[in-house]
Amino acid sequence: MSTREATVAAVDLGASSGRVMAARVGPGILDVTEVARFANVPVRVSGTLHWDVLGLYRGILDGLREAGPVGSIGIDSWAVDYGLLDADGRLLGNPVHYRDGRTDGVMEKVLRDVPPTDLYAVTGLQLLPFNTLFQLVAARDSAQSAAARTLLLIPDLIAYWLTGEIGCERTNASTTQLLDVRTGGWAGDLAGRLGIRPEVFAPLREPGAVIGPLTAQVAGETGLGPVPVIAVGSHDTASAVVGVPARGRHFAYISCGTWSLAGVELDHPVLTEDSRRANFTNEAGVDGTIRYLRNVMGLWLLQESLRRWRADGLDVDLDDLLREAARVPALQAVIDPDDPVFLPPGDMPGRIAAACRRLGQRPPDGPAETVRCILDSLAIAHRAAVQDAQRLSGRHVDVIHIVGGGARNDLLCQLTADACGLPVEAGPQEATALGNVLVQARALGATGAELADLRALVRATQPVRRYEPSGDSVAWSEAAVRTGT
Repeated sequence: MSTREATVAAVDLGASSGRVMAARVGPGILDVTEVARFANVPVRVSGTLHWDVLGLYRGILDGLREAGPVGSIGIDSWAVDYGLLDADGRLLGNPVHYRDGRTDGVMEKVLRDVPPTDLYAVTGLQLLPFNTLFQLVAARDSAQSAAARTLLLIPDLIAYWLTGEIGCERTNASTTQLLDVRTGGWAGDLAGRLGIRPEVFAPLREPGAVIGPLTAQVAGETGLGPVPVIAVGSHDTASAVVGVPARGRHFAYISCGTWSLAGVELDHPVLTEDSRRANFTNEAGVDGTIRYLRNVMGLWLLQESLRRWRADGLDVDLDDLLREAARVPALQAVIDPDDPVFLPPGDMPGRIAAACRRLGQRPPDGPAETVRCILDSLAIAHRAAVQDAQRLSGRHVDVIHIVGGGARNDLLCQLTADACGLPVEAGPQEATALGNVLVQARALGATGAELADLRALVRATQPVRRYEPSGDSVAWSEAAVRTGT
């Protein structure tokens, strides 16, 4: 057992905001404080939706300056999106947002060239239209692609700007649909078959590896000196799963935010035909684990509904809406949250009403009923993912851990327990940041060496709330049929 303490900084980039967290980690200590937060607002230019990655980088530098003296820095973000570097190592344009329409119809074209069975056998990945593979195929004939010499996913791009070192962290690389799940290396043959140059892929690095010290320029700008940047589970879900306060192995997790990523942790991928048909993904986790999960659309539906109502001049407060939604009768109207119609930004309440009509249901009347429809539907989707994960993997589940922003949503947590017929333990809300700092602290010798040690520290220091299942399981089964899934 380590007796050391470490102070580290976690850069955590989300779909709507980024932040820098300062953390102190040691025996019985896991304190995380947000020192800076900055907006992450996409920008549409000439019809294309981009991330403002330079604005994010500026926010990161400012945040690191606020973090004060630290022993290391780690970076996590959303998956699949990337930047391209030219031969001089300069960025070729702002990265494109995964919700941009450039991939519309691309997945279907790729699957005519590479059958889905072949694609799954190599990558083990869920088919999602915005996966990096499909983004690259959509852009392969562009001048930017022709000039590209290196592809870096978002956390790797930030790490490159901080340290000057090029590489790609494995957990995030596994989300691209370009990593061979059997060998652990890049799937160069698959890439070449689809006109993607394999030489653009950077060398892979593992969580816990030291990427390099801050460059002299960055060290001076932040006042931190040449501290090391350490690779963490740079896909935010990989870090969040590290931060699940589980005992043993018989648990499911739902990392619930803009997306709900629901599944189990395994030692080996599941590459059966049943798994492929169920649209389950095998993503790399920390310490060689497999995050066997399904992506569910998540609280994006609620976030986008709130944006629409406020844009329309409605004075809506989320806490008030959740209290009102709790009084709405259960399962009046339910939808499939993974219907592609809900993927782009826009009039989410209108789309939900239209989906209810298509399914032969009365659409929600007003914001509270719409919120109840969203949360009931997410609980049904969580139920399906947890049940399928057990059936397909053979891993029995005794408890579901909900971490991330969704852990604050009492109604969603209770509905998930009711729908699944299993207890839900909610928290920590900051699982992603905690997982980020724990991997850094372990690399610095401030924690035990095993994942179980890291999770025990989370369990001992972070609040968790338990929800016992109640209600009618038959009603949830019948409602699931009504969603059309």
